[in-house]
Amino acid sequence: MTMPLMRPARKNPVKRTRQMNVPPWARGRVALSLTAAAAEGRFELQQCEDCGAVPYPPREACHCCTSPRLTWRVQPTGGQLLALTTLHHSNDLFFRERLPWRLGLVQLDAGPTVVAHLHGDVQLKPSHGDVQMEPSHGDLGAPGTRVQMSVRLDRAGRAVLIALPEQETPNMADDPMLREMTCDPKLRKVLVTDGMTPVGQALVRAFAKAGADIVWVGHAEPWKRHGSGLDDITALPCVTLVPLDLTNARSVEALAGEIGGKVDIVVNNAEVHRTFGIGARRGTDAARAEMDINYFGALRLAQAFGPALIGRSADGLLSACAWVNLLSIYALANFPPHGTYSASKAAAHSLAQCQRAELRPAGVRVLNVFPGPIDDEWNQNLPPPKLAPEALAAAVVKALRDGVEDVYPGDVAQEWLERWRDDPRVLERELAAGGVQA
Repeated sequence: MTMPLMRPARKNPVKRTRQMNVPPWARGRVALSLTAAAAEGRFELQQCEDCGAVPYPPREACHCCTSPRLTWRVQPTGGQLLALTTLHHSNDLFFRERLPWRLGLVQLDAGPTVVAHLHGDVQLKPSHGDVQMEPSHGDLGAPGTRVQMSVRLDRAGRAVLIALPEQETPNMADDPMLREMTCDPKLRKVLVTDGMTPVGQALVRAFAKAGADIVWVGHAEPWKRHGSGLDDITALPCVTLVPLDLTNARSVEALAGEIGGKVDIVVNNAEVHRTFGIGARRGTDAARAEMDINYFGALRLAQAFGPALIGRSADGLLSACAWVNLLSIYALANFPPHGTYSASKAAAHSLAQCQRAELRPAGVRVLNVFPGPIDDEWNQNLPPPKLAPEALAAAVVKALRDGVEDVYPGDVAQEWLERWRDDPRVLERELAAGGVQA
């Protein structure tokens, strides 16, 4: 049974901080489709359109009928554990530092038999000869134990299979192997860049509820504190207010010098959101303000805090692990009534892709959040459904616990994503005609 995660002893400052060695990351183009699905939390495998077989590992042609017509489809997640083993030696540097490591042979309900990482709460009961013993009360399983399969991203950002207990077990999320594939905020130190907004305050409360050790909350204008809601979140025992103005490089660098070496998760939710597009307003002041926070502010933050996260990415069970960018579904396709805001979020999305490529070799996950219209003052003229700040915060915490890289909270975001994947050019014309919902 997994033991609950405890706060480790204070680190000896004289000892060298362990540097990250990522697991083997080389994958072919076909296999990267498995990673793309895992990045959004989907369990997809190839399926032959001709004979219906489900091959694994991914390949160019069906192993049964040699047909090249293989499509990626969501598959049932159930499976049966056939055998397990525990590695006590490895030539790979990543696994050598994390031994012992458990692996299992699992027969998937979808068809293939796979080798998967094995959660610590999945066990086989010993058998005598050819006779399988029945599990006694309290046993977690026996030969042929049912498991729940999940596809997760490892520290190299590549998809791997892990077998989880079929039913939730106590302290399940605290399993060391599972924590290597997730960014659970429990006992970690989090920086939320803007605590003045309803979204920022909902994020702070969600991280406090998730068991974060410290939540630093940035505020750019202390003189606006009265009536802003900061007093409510400051009352939480884990919350500390810190000055942070993303338009000011000195402010960002000063805070990075103070807490950069302690932060485990950075959540960049600071943004400027204004309505209208190009012709409905004069000048570039509003668009410049949007870009200064939404793009250049994100760049200043990444330059100041990114190297610190890289340096601590292998620092034990509570290492630096994640960077969260609060973007918008408008980053995928411009919504003309919010045209310049959409452009700034598209620029931030492109920057986040560069950031992901730079942080991935250190095992730091970049999570991009693409919410639909949020129920706030800048979306008040849009019709429902709109996303409540509390729902957005819950989606962020869940995404960190699940270890995904892209999340689209809200009904509108899900609908836009589906239409964008179907044909981005058609979506562009629909949005130009004023269509938000179908």
